[in-house]
Amino acid sequence: MKYVSTRGTARGDDFASVLLSGLAPDGGLFIPERLEPFTPDELAAYRDLDYAGVAKRILTHFAGDSLPTALIDGAVDSALSRFHHAAIAPHLQLDENTWLLELYHGPTFAFKDYALQIVGELIDRQLAAEGRRATIICATSGDTGAAAAAAFAGRENVDVVVLHPLGRVSDVQRRQMTTLPDANVRNFAVRGDFDTCQAMVKTLFLDPKSAPLNFTAVNSINWARIICQTVYYVWSSLKLNSAGPVNYVIPTGNFGNILAADIARILCFPVGQLMLSSNENDVLPRFFDSGAMECRDTVETLSPSMDIQLSSNFERALWMALDQDAAAVSALQAKLAESGQYHLMDAGLTKLRKRFSALACQRDQALSEMRRVQAVSGQVLCPHTATASFAAQQTGFEGTTVVVGTAHPAKFTQAVEQALGQPAAMPALLAPVLNAPERFETIDADTDALRDHLLDL
Repeated sequence: MKYVSTRGTARGDDFASVLLSGLAPDGGLFIPERLEPFTPDELAAYRDLDYAGVAKRILTHFAGDSLPTALIDGAVDSALSRFHHAAIAPHLQLDENTWLLELYHGPTFAFKDYALQIVGELIDRQLAAEGRRATIICATSGDTGAAAAAAFAGRENVDVVVLHPLGRVSDVQRRQMTTLPDANVRNFAVRGDFDTCQAMVKTLFLDPKSAPLNFTAVNSINWARIICQTVYYVWSSLKLNSAGPVNYVIPTGNFGNILAADIARILCFPVGQLMLSSNENDVLPRFFDSGAMECRDTVETLSPSMDIQLSSNFERALWMALDQDAAAVSALQAKLAESGQYHLMDAGLTKLRKRFSALACQRDQALSEMRRVQAVSGQVLCPHTATASFAAQQTGFEGTTVVVGTAHPAKFTQAVEQALGQPAAMPALLAPVLNAPERFETIDADTDALRDHLLDL
């Protein structure tokens, strides 16, 4: 399988090079040249697999012969050994037709672990095989940074640089990043929002002066992240599809999680309708309503991991909707970077609306939904998951609908306490970060200064 850039100038890369590159040289995102549906026989081979088996088979399909089977199998087994639940990604029934997919049983209690633990193993093993060292750099709105730091802490072939927006992540999210004692993990609090951090990462990637740092990315701009997230939609849909395709409502900021569900659907797994939920930073619901992708000032909300205006992974969905027209994608992305907006009309918008729907959930609605779910099921939701649960109540989808649970509620104690009058129970494995010493630097959004600082370390 070969990979191309959504902006057209990078072609012919295999999975191993995409894994270690992260971002395409032209600033676009890598994506398979062709995404072919599986045959009935190929689909049948997944039916009785456990979670690890699904992960190994999906990764092998997308990696082709660029990674040894033993490397993939070892990476998956090692990564999943660090999860806290035997099922890895269990389901909890909320009502007759609605289920919760619990994606918070990994080391940092967030859905990012499900990709980053495996990607961390893959990158470290491939670097060792090639005799190379790399610097992982990621921007985070909260959970990615913690998951990336945990996945790479202490590894011999990797340094980790995490940028988070100063004061715009929860205390627990920040502490999960900043309390790791490992010397290869460096944290920076940036004076700005998540989009500022993400822009810095992309600029550093394309800066020739950064070449000695050998950057690679583990944000969902890295295709390997998307594929590892596709695994839990394959797993979930096969578990719950006895009455037909399974619908998913997904809290969405950077568009990677819902894109992963769409990839599973393209492969012909039993994934039905897909709806994204957002908070007051409703750039995506506004786009699906009007066709206008328009960035506004980021609002601080109860669900900080979705406090995003520039959804990087939407570029991949755009590329598919525009029939792989890289020139058109490049022009729209340039317009977005220059003016903060573009308008998509006609066939491309129609295709996207057929694949996705979107709904914004306001603060009071999220708090009310947290109370409702706790009252009817006893389940405590994090504020991000609450936006999806709220949206699921509005959908009218037929058949089974899954609310994707993206983080343990204890990571957002203030929001839970506002909703329920008391904080969520703190898992024993999470409690130590509350009192551990922190290590991070506070910096301005000066990419050149950060590059020079990293080169001097």
